[in-house]
Amino acid sequence: MNVSVILPAAGLGTRMVPGGGEPPSSRKQFLKLQGSPILIHTIRRFDGCPSVREIVVALRPDDMEWVAAEVARQSFSKRVRIVAGGDTRQESVANALASLGDDVDLVAVHDAVRPFTPVDKIEAAIAAAAETGAAILGVVPVDTVKQVHLHEIRSTIPREHLVLAQTPQVFRVGLLKEAFAKAHAENFTGTDEASLVERLERVPVTVVPGSERNIKITKASDLELANFYMSLEAKEHAGQ
Repeated sequence: MNVSVILPAAGLGTRMVPGGGEPPSSRKQFLKLQGSPILIHTIRRFDGCPSVREIVVALRPDDMEWVAAEVARQSFSKRVRIVAGGDTRQESVANALASLGDDVDLVAVHDAVRPFTPVDKIEAAIAAAAETGAAILGVVPVDTVKQVHLHEIRSTIPREHLVLAQTPQVFRVGLLKEAFAKAHAENFTGTDEASLVERLERVPVTVVPGSERNIKITKASDLELANFYMSLEAKEHAGQ
């Protein structure tokens, strides 16, 4: 089973840096944790996954050369390819998807700013997708969720019917390509890859229990928690 990973990393990160996000080092995927860009930490996580064969990073054209140099300085055991991204996440994933070889069976799409996804969770999502065709990581919300309209509560949504979607989101390649083709034809933009596959109404998307540690670094305040997790993981590895 050949598995490729797509990391869309062409975003400007405007939630992290108000007003744009230049130079590149100020964008969230390139901010440094313990000396390395967040993107590199994320690549390392998938580099340690036995099921993964290659990692494809979609970037803005202006970032491709220096990121390639950064990747070359690492000692990755898996092939890491860099492709041009698009103006949106969906375009970036589509470009990377089109670059995959014909022998790829499963593709995992992962947020470039989720560097703490446990390897066993990644492997569980891959195994589920190999069986069902589509799987994502997700966690049940701990807070009570309210449906509101104009600042007034309309209902309370039972938490057992909700899940907070995480990545990676793993699919059979042909299924994801079909979903992207349908979205393009209908000018539909989804919030994640699963939302595109759901629209096919053909293959249900399986939810695999995720991890509270699998945070998405989107705000400046997330960096403090990220640094804590980095220190925690260093202690865990030292204790093994």
